[in-house]
Amino acid sequence: MSQSGKSILLVDDDQEIRELLETYLSRAGFQVRSVADGEGFRRAMGEEAADLVILDVMLPDEDGFSLCRWVRAHQRLARVPIIMLTASSDEADRVIGLELGADDYLGKPFSPRELLARIKALLRRVGFGQERAVVEVLAFDDWRLDMISHRLFHLDGEEVILSGADFALLKLFLDHPQQILDRDTIANATRGREVLPLERIVDMAVSRLRQRLRDTGKAPRLIRTVRGAGYLLAAQVTPHNHA
Repeated sequence: MSQSGKSILLVDDDQEIRELLETYLSRAGFQVRSVADGEGFRRAMGEEAADLVILDVMLPDEDGFSLCRWVRAHQRLARVPIIMLTASSDEADRVIGLELGADDYLGKPFSPRELLARIKALLRRVGFGQERAVVEVLAFDDWRLDMISHRLFHLDGEEVILSGADFALLKLFLDHPQQILDRDTIANATRGREVLPLERIVDMAVSRLRQRLRDTGKAPRLIRTVRGAGYLLAAQVTPHNHA
């Protein structure tokens, strides 16, 4: 997929990192803006939402977690992919970021080449997700997913805001109901890469989706864990022409 016209907003208080990544990613064909703090990030996203955000956890005025939460709470911004930059030794930062809806994470120090690979993978996934759906609405259990607007509705009328990662994962399950999906299959479809050894990104994404679907009991009934194999959507999926 061509990067032409794709915009990236980089949020990091380290001027050297900002300048390095602006140069590197611009040469790769992206339009890059950078800011040093949370205030600048909110202002920049208000002026023009980016196609992808690179967000450092540690900022001088506001941490990256609260900024990620802010993005995911806004319908206009909710599907923007977010890569969080974390302290490489701190797994807790990564887990919190994924719980809040980050699409991927990268530990510092990192290679700009690795970051570029992650960016391309996420944008490929977003591009596939934006292909026009043949079926407009998928019904399952007590839920209805609008495939065009990416809006999720419960039968009681509640609307759940989905991030791009949430939608990609739910769509994958709905495309393969009653089938066991292993972690690498899920990671490739939703992140554009295989999961690394000991990496919890898929498990955290499933846990987050279960929360969205009110499927958080001791033994989840909708998205079931198949020990040693992966996950399975235990629901019938029915296509509809309208919500």
